[in-house]
Order: sequence, then C-alpha cells, then structure tokens
Amino acid sequence: MFKQWRRRRAIQRVRPGDGLPLKRFRWWQPLIRSLFYLPSDEGAGRSAVYAVDVHHLRSETENGNIGAHLYRDGRRQARAELPTIFTVEGGTIEVIATTFGLRRCHYVTDEGAEQQLVPDPRSGEGRRARLDREHPVLSRWISAFSLIVLLGALLLTLPQLAESLSRIPPVAERWGTFTSPLDLPLWSTIVLAVSAGIASTERAMRLRYRAWLDEG
Repeated sequence: MFKQWRRRRAIQRVRPGDGLPLKRFRWWQPLIRSLFYLPSDEGAGRSAVYAVDVHHLRSETENGNIGAHLYRDGRRQARAELPTIFTVEGGTIEVIATTFGLRRCHYVTDEGAEQQLVPDPRSGEGRRARLDREHPVLSRWISAFSLIVLLGALLLTLPQLAESLSRIPPVAERWGTFTSPLDLPLWSTIVLAVSAGIASTERAMRLRYRAWLDEG
C-alpha cells in the first residue's frame, strides 16, 4: 500500500512542459548534469525518442529539490520534482536522485520489464559507460576501489558516531558513555570526506546506490 501511495505521489508531481528545445550537452557539465535517452521502438508502439534531463545544481521548487525534465523528440513535454514517474507510450520512466547523482533512470513497461535509459555520451554517466566498454578491467578496478573507500570511511566513522550517541543524556544515564579508540585529525577527516564523496559520485555515474553506504 505504501509503495502504491509513493508511486501515485511521484506521478502527481509531473507538470506539463513548455515545448522548449533540449539544450545540447556542454563539455563542462558532466558532474552537474545528467542526460539519458529512451530510443524509439516501433515494435513496442513507441515512435518518439524521449530524453530525461536533470540539472543537479538547479532547484525545481522553492524547497530546493532538484527536478527532471522530459523531452519528446527534442521538445520539453513535462517536468517534475524528483523522485518522479513520467508516463510514456507502453510504460513509464522512473527517475530518482541521490546526493551525488542519479540512482535510477529506467523505463518500465506496462508488463513490468525494465531497462536503464542510455546516457548521453558526453555526460559523466556516458563517459563512465564508455570506459566500462573499452577498458573493462580498469573499470572493475575503479569500481572495487570506490567500494573499498566507502567501506573504509564507514568503518572509521562508526566509532565516532557511537561516541556522539553515547553522550546523549538518556543514553549516557542508562548505558554509560563510549570513547572512540580513533581520534582522527581534522586534515584526515577532510581527506576522508572528500574521498568518500568522489567514490559516491563514481558509483552514481553507474547508477549504483546503497543508502547505508552512499549517503553515510
């Protein structure tokens, strides 16, 4: 029931577009813009080419949430605050964002089959996909390194989090306080945070996401 309610809410966020043309992807936008395409498929009754455009630094609403714009054959057909679901021929396009990019941009048919949209080759996601195709071994090493960085950051952060929680008066009165065995200097904390952010961005370019890992 809750899942259906969230789905209805996502669909209700969609507003009509204004017909403006899709702007070309600029060389300086890979980290601040995501652009994905759903090619036409005459066999599935979908003659138009759809595009989903997300500007990660541009607020769609007054509360600061980013949005996605849906283009049909190069013209803006709809727009919505994320997360959202756009209705197209034969199914829907689901778009969900994270702090570091997108974690979902998929076409879901009426029968339940789904496929990820194709990233623009000039986008960060497109460049990462090309690296995976042309240099699969290097790609796997980068993926593994990102995972190791995030797991390491999580393990180093947990003791400090436990110490902070143990200092809450009700917790301290019942269970006592906990002192973290790790005392990281400021520079180390900054390096750790920057490294984790880069690793999460790399994972977002592959639309990989785990809440406990990538939003930690």
